Amino acid sequence: MKVIIREAKIIDSNSPFNNKTLDILIVDGLIEQIGDSLPNTENVKEVKLGNLHVSQGWFDSSVSLGEPGFEERETISNGLDVAAKSGFTAIALQPNSFPIIDNQSQINFVQNKAHGSATQLYPIGALTKGSEGDDMAELFDMKKVGAIAFGDYNKSQPNANLLKIALQYVQDFEGLVITFPQDENIKGSGVVNEGTVSTRLGLKGIPNLAEELQISRNLFLLEYTGGKLHIPTVSTAKSVQLIKEAKAKGLNVSCSVAVHHLVMTDEKLEGFDTRFKVSPPLRTEMDRKALVDGILDNTIDMITSDHNPMDIEHKKMEFDMAKDGTIGLESAYGALMTVLPLEKVIEKLTAGRTVFGIESQTIKVGAVANITLFNPERKSIFSKSAILSKSKNSAFLGMEMKGQVYGILNQGKLILA
Repeated sequence: MKVIIREAKIIDSNSPFNNKTLDILIVDGLIEQIGDSLPNTENVKEVKLGNLHVSQGWFDSSVSLGEPGFEERETISNGLDVAAKSGFTAIALQPNSFPIIDNQSQINFVQNKAHGSATQLYPIGALTKGSEGDDMAELFDMKKVGAIAFGDYNKSQPNANLLKIALQYVQDFEGLVITFPQDENIKGSGVVNEGTVSTRLGLKGIPNLAEELQISRNLFLLEYTGGKLHIPTVSTAKSVQLIKEAKAKGLNVSCSVAVHHLVMTDEKLEGFDTRFKVSPPLRTEMDRKALVDGILDNTIDMITSDHNPMDIEHKKMEFDMAKDGTIGLESAYGALMTVLPLEKVIEKLTAGRTVFGIESQTIKVGAVANITLFNPERKSIFSKSAILSKSKNSAFLGMEMKGQVYGILNQGKLILA
């Protein structure tokens, strides 16, 4: 495949062409030339789009797709197509399918399903067998066949000793442990953030303490064991502060925040709309601002869509009984651009590669073409027609967005939305 990307502003702080508007010639998946008005003597396909910007391909560190077992929610094939048209050249797949991805054969299965897609799939293996929290899964075996990290999606690890052993064990092969920060006993039967909104609505609350206590415990374990720990989807101001202090101590800890926690608060719950029921729950405006500050000062390493498709039967029901989760791939970029500057959005949508040990591809001559194409200015209202996922449980419907994703160029394939 040969293609010339015309008049693209390059946003890549590691590139010698950063902030320059140039043409990019890509041949067989490699960047062959970058320059002004590149000649097209061979009638090569050209891509010329309004206010075109390009960056290194975006990476989403937390995506659930359903398959195997929950294909009615999403398939791997369609999910990767959604990711591509949403600007993501790679995703980390959560293990919360049926069966749980907790062994070599399951890792191989999802990788084979993803073969040939423009968006690369990197599986996360379950930390414990069946994600039940009792016995450690076959971590080394999964690492050998491609698992990039180990964690039980949206399930905390109640057994501190098991987590301690896991953190020690994975150091033999540079493994990364993911621990969802929520103390289930303190959460109890809570379904939303504990505060004035939950009290007013008569919904049982989940205190910030449920997250912060678990983070404190896990950081103490990390300090004792060494190794690498990733804390996903932090949601409170105190959590950000705890992680900031741990990093200052030199602990090898990283963290992410979900897009919806950066742009929404628990005020969205006023209509008892289950689209806004997520885990961890939407918090207060004070917490939201602290999360934004954590992005700006780099305490928070990356941003994830935390894309979690749910079938309508598990969302269109009484609030207490509805399942947690919102889809987020399609809306991630446009929502982030309403609260963060462009350069920071791009930085945090690409930084996860470093944490998860995936090679980054700078936009320079000779590099592999792993590129996202977008327009940072176009404004729109996110509507059902913008949802590409099989599931439609989006918390972002009706939200004003800034920016437009044009697509990606990766794996020698050009995918345009």
